Amino acid sequence: MPRTANDIVQLSEQQRVEFISLQFTDILGMVKNVTIPVAQLPDCLDHGVWFDGSSIEGLARNRIAENDMYLVPDLDTYALVPWDDTAGFPTARIICDIHSPDGRPFAGDPRSMLKRAIEEAQHMGMTYHVAPEMEFFLFKSDSDGRPLPVPHDEAGYFDATTDATTHIRRRMVRALNAFGIEVEATHHEVAIGQHEIDLRYTPALQAADHVVTLRTTLKAVAQQQGLYATFMPKPLAGVDGSGMHVHQSLADAQTGRSLFYDANDPYGLSKTARHFIAGLLAHARGMIAILAPLVNSYKRLVPGFEAPVYLSWGRTNRSALVRVPRIIPARPQTTRIELRCADPSCNPYLAFAVMLRAGLDGIKRELPLQPPAEEDLYQVDPRTRRMELLPSSLGAALVELQNDEVIAQAIGPHVLERFVDAKMQEWDDYRTFVSQWELNRYLSLY
Repeated sequence: MPRTANDIVQLSEQQRVEFISLQFTDILGMVKNVTIPVAQLPDCLDHGVWFDGSSIEGLARNRIAENDMYLVPDLDTYALVPWDDTAGFPTARIICDIHSPDGRPFAGDPRSMLKRAIEEAQHMGMTYHVAPEMEFFLFKSDSDGRPLPVPHDEAGYFDATTDATTHIRRRMVRALNAFGIEVEATHHEVAIGQHEIDLRYTPALQAADHVVTLRTTLKAVAQQQGLYATFMPKPLAGVDGSGMHVHQSLADAQTGRSLFYDANDPYGLSKTARHFIAGLLAHARGMIAILAPLVNSYKRLVPGFEAPVYLSWGRTNRSALVRVPRIIPARPQTTRIELRCADPSCNPYLAFAVMLRAGLDGIKRELPLQPPAEEDLYQVDPRTRRMELLPSSLGAALVELQNDEVIAQAIGPHVLERFVDAKMQEWDDYRTFVSQWELNRYLSLY
C-alpha cells in the first residue's frame, strides 16, 4: 500500500531521524543530494524542495544558466541510511523526481524518461520487470582512502573466499536489506577482486532506484572496511571486466501472466518475446552508448572475456548479446531474457528506458528474430554468419545513438543533446591524450 505524507512524518519521528537526504541523479547517473533537517520534512512533502537545476546537466563544460527546479519526493523510497545512523547522524533517504517551476516533470530528469517508457508499455497492456546482476571490483586503498589498482583477494569464480571478503559481501547485503532491497545471490566473480550481487525481480522503476542505491551502498560499506568498490567496467587489463546483465520480462498488466512464455515453442518463447528480442538486437548499436557510456566500457566489450560483441542471441551462449536462460515449464512466470552488454557505470533509468523502448518497437513492428547462435562466437568467423558487431569505441557508439530515432526519442532531445555533448568531450579528451602505452611502444622506434 502506498505511503502517505503523514506516514513518512510519523515514521521519521519513531526512528528519531534528524536529517533527510533528498536524492536524484544527473543525466550521467551520478547521485546528487540535497539534505534538509527533519523539521523541514512536512513542508518538503507538501511543496517539494527548490534547488539549482543546472547541477543535473551532466558533465558538459558549458553548463546552461542556473535554472530553479524542485524535487518531488517519492514516498515509497523512504529508508534509513544505515551508515549515517551508526555514525550518530540518523538520516533517512528519499529518492525524488525533478519538476520544472511550472509543475511539469523536467525534460532532463532520467527517472522521468523511464516513467514515460513504462507508461508506453502500460498503454499496450504490459508491465516491465527487470533483475540486474551487478559486478564490481574491490580494491585496496592508500592511507588517504584513494583507490589503488590492487585487488583485495586472489580468488576466482564462485570460490569460497577468505573470511574478510565473504564478510564484506555479507555486510553489503545487510546494508541493502536495510534499504528494502532484496538480494537473490552474491558470489565471487571470475577475476581476482571481482564480485557479483544479483537483485531480485522488481518493476523497472524500482529496480533502477535499487541500482543507484546499490552503487552508493557498496562504496560506503567498502570504505568502512578500508577498501574501494569500483563499478568501472574494465579496471584491469587481461581479466574479465564488470557487466550489468539485465534479466527482463513482460507480463499482462491485468492478469500478471507472463507474455514471454509459450509451451509450444522450442525455446519456450512466445511471439511477443521473440519480437522483443528482435527489437533489442535491432537497436543494440543505437543504445550501446547509454548502456556502456564510458571510454573504458569498450575495453570490456572485446572477444574472449565473456562480454558480447556480436548482435546475436542464444540459450546457453554467453558470447551472445541476448541469452535465454533455461525455462522451467512448471514455472512459466520465470521466463525471461538476459541482455549482457550493459555495464554498471550506466545510468540505470536511461538504460532500462532504452531497453524497454527497443523491445516494444520490436513488438509493435513485429520484427522477425534471426536464428539463434549456440556455438562459441569467438571461435567462428562472424562474416560467415553475417552478424553485425557492436561499435568498438565510445565515439562510434555516439554516432549510432544519434542515428537511431527510436532510442533518441526514448531519452528525449534534452537528454540526448546534453548526454552526447558530455560524452563527446570525454571521447575527444581520450583520443587526443598520449598514453604511456604509446610512449613505450613507439618512442624508441620512431
